[in-house]
Amino acid sequence: MTTQSKVLSDPAVFEAEQALVAPPEGVADIRLGLFSFAHLHASSYAHYVSQMPGVALAGVYDDDLERGRRAADTYDIPYFEQAERLLAEELDGAVICSENAAHAPLALQAAGHVRSILCEKPIATTVSDGQAMIDRCRETGTQLQIAFPMRFSPPVMELKRKLDTGILGEMYSVKCTNHGSMPGGWFADPKLAGGGAVIDHTVHVIDLLRWLWNTEVEEVYAEVGHELLHPGLGIDDVGLLSFRLTNGVFGTLDTSWSRPPSYPTWGDVKLDILGEQGMICVDAFEQNLQVSSDKAGKTSWVHWGSSGDEGLMADFVAMIRTGREASISGEDGQRALEVALAAYESARRAEPVRLSP
Repeated sequence: MTTQSKVLSDPAVFEAEQALVAPPEGVADIRLGLFSFAHLHASSYAHYVSQMPGVALAGVYDDDLERGRRAADTYDIPYFEQAERLLAEELDGAVICSENAAHAPLALQAAGHVRSILCEKPIATTVSDGQAMIDRCRETGTQLQIAFPMRFSPPVMELKRKLDTGILGEMYSVKCTNHGSMPGGWFADPKLAGGGAVIDHTVHVIDLLRWLWNTEVEEVYAEVGHELLHPGLGIDDVGLLSFRLTNGVFGTLDTSWSRPPSYPTWGDVKLDILGEQGMICVDAFEQNLQVSSDKAGKTSWVHWGSSGDEGLMADFVAMIRTGREASISGEDGQRALEVALAAYESARRAEPVRLSP
């Protein structure tokens, strides 16, 4: 197991990293800029960062004036109408949560102006844009990290520890689901999102499998449905992938926007892993309390376990402070994107698609 995997597998490593390089009390040694609140995760990231000692939010840029000013008011930080003006604020890091199609333009603009970039998944909407981001960050000495918070989910981290011990022996198969509610807005715009439910959810799970076994997807077959659950949506809302990993494991992934608005939370991430010594089943969002609220009008799940988003942001800040490499690299993001795009290609051709090693 690599050093980076050890960092991600043990929460104590995060605490040790933070304590080792923690700034004097009351001193902000890390300045972060927030670039767009288009993505739903942006508010969560900002919430956790705003509570971290030694970290200051220098401001927010958003091309949506109302959305940007609302975020600035929420976190009591300046709003910038132009990205270059926020980049001029001597930032250490940029957190990009724009529409998927804007990831590449913002990352290319930020590279060289900041030490590190955290970019929401998927890395981009095309392989060429993803590669341009990786190349530009490498040329400028900018660390590029992709936001895959599921690596920091406590149940998933425990799964990683178990698998690293070889507890299941020879691995046979993995059955995965990543269901969610239809997010609406730009997520249903092919030009801005690059695809619907398949690209939205495939990258999360494929990244987990690559990380769990240090393996790659070598072949994928997919069936993708458009407007099957949401008539008139204009984009794919369901998908079923079958794939083979280079370590010999066969897998399936049910990815869809199938959860109704009344569902207790946005969706799920589940992994059922079968090996010669048995099976491990993981529900990444099972740590919750059920709260029935007349005000909310439904029963909701309130999560009591550690947050994957919090772990992701702690890791990003620790990376900046220590100067180490990104735990989840641009190449990781690119590999996950390639599988999602191969799934779309497979559905168009109605045949399996092999991926480059």
